[in-house]
Amino acid sequence: MTDPIADYLTRLRNAIKASHRIVEIPASNIKKEITKVLHDKGYIQNYKFEQNGPQGSIKIALKYNPTSKQNAIVSLERVSTPGLRKYVKHDELPRVINGLGIAIVSTSKGVMTDKEARTEGIGGEVLCYVY
Repeated sequence: MTDPIADYLTRLRNAIKASHRIVEIPASNIKKEITKVLHDKGYIQNYKFEQNGPQGSIKIALKYNPTSKQNAIVSLERVSTPGLRKYVKHDELPRVINGLGIAIVSTSKGVMTDKEARTEGIGGEVLCYVY
């Protein structure tokens, strides 16, 4: 697999389209950090890291609206790819849907949202957009 983050996002997208409650994804450190950011910002309901085998897995409980049955995540879009990395300075960080969505950024201080990176004054690699 050449792009594990794209695989992570695709598994989430497919689970949302199939209206699954729980999705299981092979774990890695960057995927764990992205999962924590998604949980902190309210896009997923819960998550659990399991150590089965050498790699482990992440079980993610997706968040749905109880009345309309719509998912909290409307769109997941990969920005930086292995073939074309997208690095930005702190003053050039993107605003997703004018601040309604988030851009997940990998910085020297860890994985965080674009708003947190802007307040810290650090740039980094833009991994994906979520709204």
